[in-house]
Amino acid sequence: MPKKIPMRTCIACRQEMPKREMLRIVRSPAGEISLDFSGRLPGRGAYICSSEECVKLLAKRKLLHKTFSAAVPDEVYRRIEEEFLAGK
Repeated sequence: MPKKIPMRTCIACRQEMPKREMLRIVRSPAGEISLDFSGRLPGRGAYICSSEECVKLLAKRKLLHKTFSAAVPDEVYRRIEEEFLAGK
C-alpha cells in the first residue's frame, strides 16, 4: 500500500499541495509568529505556497489576522517576507 502524502491548503491562493512543498507559518503558544522551515515548531500552523506572489498576498490581504484570529503587526508580515526572500 503506497504511503499517504499529507496535503495542505495555501492560505493565499487556496491551492492544495503536498505539505513538504509548502512553507509553514507558526504562532507559538507565547503568541510569536514566524516562519517554520523545519515544520516541527510547536503552535498553530498555517501553510503557504513557496511562491513570492503568495507571500506578498499575506500582507496585502492580512491573511494571518484571519488564520490566527489575532491582530498581527505589519512588522511581522515584513519579517516573514524578508525571511522568505533570504531563504530562497
